[in-house]
Amino acid sequence: QVHLVESGGGVVQAGSSLRLSCAASGLTLSAYAMGWFRQVPGKEREFLAAVTWNTPTTYYGDSVKGRFTMSRDDAKNTVYLQMNNLQVEDTGIYYCAADRNPKMVVTRRAGAWGPGTQVTVSS
Repeated sequence: QVHLVESGGGVVQAGSSLRLSCAASGLTLSAYAMGWFRQVPGKEREFLAAVTWNTPTTYYGDSVKGRFTMSRDDAKNTVYLQMNNLQVEDTGIYYCAADRNPKMVVTRRAGAWGPGTQVTVSS
């Protein structure tokens, strides 16, 4: 059974950086597509970034392009989200997701999700 756990969230000031981690178990990371998402109350879960298992390309949502960087360490079965120049509007719960099918990840229908980690950015 696939199990994902996010960590690294916290409270920071605008302009700061954070690095989120998503530790995966029950899967071989190199055979899965992985994604990061953000959710705030009353809004749909927002796609932030995704990396597929079969290409070196990383995909980003428009709101985070140039500020967030997703990476993966297959040896540690962990993916990361480096977040720079955080803004108040980046506040939310951050989730990672995994699926063998990349389309399921980018369309928010991934088979496995972590419980999320809270990121709060103050002005």
